[in-house]
Amino acid sequence: MAITAAMVKELRELTGAGMMDCKKALNETDGNMDAAVEYLQKSGAAKAVKKAGRIAAEGLCDVCVEGNNAAIVEVNSETDFVAKNDEFKSYVHAVAVQALNTSSDNMESFMAESWNEDSSMTVQEALTAKIAKIGENLTIRRFEKVTGDAVVSYVHGGGKIGVLVAAKNASDDASKEALANIAMQIAAMNPQYVSESDISDAEKEKIGEIVRQNALSDPFSLPKPILNDLFDKAQAVWSDEDKAEKKSNMNYLPNFLSDEAKAALISIAHENESSIFENKIFTNLLTGRINKQYKDICLLDQVYVKAEDGKQSVGKYLESVNKDLVITKMVRFETGEGLEKKEENFAEEVAKQMGQ
Repeated sequence: MAITAAMVKELRELTGAGMMDCKKALNETDGNMDAAVEYLQKSGAAKAVKKAGRIAAEGLCDVCVEGNNAAIVEVNSETDFVAKNDEFKSYVHAVAVQALNTSSDNMESFMAESWNEDSSMTVQEALTAKIAKIGENLTIRRFEKVTGDAVVSYVHGGGKIGVLVAAKNASDDASKEALANIAMQIAAMNPQYVSESDISDAEKEKIGEIVRQNALSDPFSLPKPILNDLFDKAQAVWSDEDKAEKKSNMNYLPNFLSDEAKAALISIAHENESSIFENKIFTNLLTGRINKQYKDICLLDQVYVKAEDGKQSVGKYLESVNKDLVITKMVRFETGEGLEKKEENFAEEVAKQMGQ
């Protein structure tokens, strides 16, 4: 049977598959439209399996909020081009709706449950069908749910970052507006914890150790009494030129010392870490640096980005709105964070497709 352009067009509109795939399907089924649809479904599923190994590090985050409950999801695609596609956007929102209504607390059971838009399929089967239609590997990477007296959401950059904030004692409009501002703060400043009390003792010890080792690796940031002691110990290994630089350029020494002298100074600092750590001057320095670290990673300690004086913390801002307002949970997803992104060369890809 002769395959016409109209038949290819009809099949393409029915399935969303590529033009050449539709033509091949019609040829293989002798123009039988129903059989061609089934052919594409079967071949599409096979293609989806092949695509599953490809890196999907682009995509979108989306949220679904109903009353005091909300869910956030991240769905990845291979390219930013697909992430901007309306069909993909609609699919990601459907995944967010699924997440809001799920009773699953892990991805395995989530993928096995019935798909909300077609109960004849599982979430995994719906994903496989979408991969076949769009033509790229797609992955539902993660989801999370929150609940509270009040829940607000914020999506930034067209879906590059998604945020949920849940709070209690926040029923009034002023409190909800404040939470909306805080959701934007979370998107911009990426705090890891709501407050210092949320940081485990093990994590605090880890932060302290990193700060200590960083201080030793940057001796010129150490208090002068400690640094001068290191200088004295370094005389035994420094060259005559470096010793001369210390005498003549003390104020600008880091700019004039040789790389070898700097490396020796760092090595000496680490060799003497026990005595340095016991030094009260260093302890005070360390405390200040750790507290600064907490201000960077704890939401309530961060400087509120809209603070008129440039100093007010998020915690003080919330107190000024409603002293009883308490943030109970925050979630921030950023598309592709922690994933390896494939480096594409568009010209090479085109040449490859053309068989050059």
